[in-house]
Amino acid sequence: MSQATEAVKAVPLRHPWRWVSGVIVLAITGGIVYTIVTAPSLNWNVVWAYLFQDLIFKGVLLTLELTAIAMAIGVGLGVVLAVMRLSPNPVVSSVSWFYIWFFRGTPVLVQIFFWYNLNAVLPHIGIGIPFTHIGLQASTNTLISPLLAVILGLGLNEAAYMAEIVRAGIISVEHGQTEAAQALGMRRLLVMRRIVLPQAMRVIIPPTGNETISMLKTSSLAFIAAVPELFTRSEQIASANFDIIELLFVASAWYLAMTSILTLGQYYVERYYARGSQRELPPTPLQRFRRVLFTFHAQPPVPPEAEAPLSIQRRG
Repeated sequence: MSQATEAVKAVPLRHPWRWVSGVIVLAITGGIVYTIVTAPSLNWNVVWAYLFQDLIFKGVLLTLELTAIAMAIGVGLGVVLAVMRLSPNPVVSSVSWFYIWFFRGTPVLVQIFFWYNLNAVLPHIGIGIPFTHIGLQASTNTLISPLLAVILGLGLNEAAYMAEIVRAGIISVEHGQTEAAQALGMRRLLVMRRIVLPQAMRVIIPPTGNETISMLKTSSLAFIAAVPELFTRSEQIASANFDIIELLFVASAWYLAMTSILTLGQYYVERYYARGSQRELPPTPLQRFRRVLFTFHAQPPVPPEAEAPLSIQRRG
């Protein structure tokens, strides 16, 4: 019985249409960028002149301040609403459901406009003892400034969305852990704080990061209350020099820079809370950059038997 050996040559499958589609996409993208850059009426000198201008920089700082305060209100109140929504008490659960239904069902612009014009229906705000003349009262315009109106509109609206995000994270934790903790004598709030919420963070963090980035851009709605954040500042400057598109490019550049930093921060926070759920954490962008820039791995020598082509033995 003889054996014959025939070499099998592996030929990689070619995908010419991938290259064609890539060239088409690059051509379209390059055409769009070239059209914008070489637009005859677009003055790039104005963009560079106002990119780091003092008024624009103050608007950037106020935008970050609005985002931080509104998200702090949204996250804090959202956690409370999520716990209330999951409460066995029907009254508490119903109040939370109504809040979420109302604030998610009405536009945030309408809510900001409501707080900004609250003095039209409620000229004074006061607290006191019912059926007596004992109490304190102040003008609504004095108590609710335009900045506070924007913070209330953004923060209270965000709380409704964060409540659903936190509730989804709480539900994702196995209920048996809650039962085991309660069997050990732990109270419900202690179980929520020590057992449930730390594990729910892996589910809560990614959408919370997206909500933070969305809040950064939604803060531009403060324009309706004349709060001088980034977009308002750019529009005020544009109304004076009539360089509308150039100032929009300035605002867009700052928004892109801030959202890029927030995206990077979100990656590290997600990576931190992923510990324990993955065997090996993915490398950070800095680690990847170092590996590409400074690490050169020598290719190991190929053994002689590996250089031989793959063969199939036939028996004759």
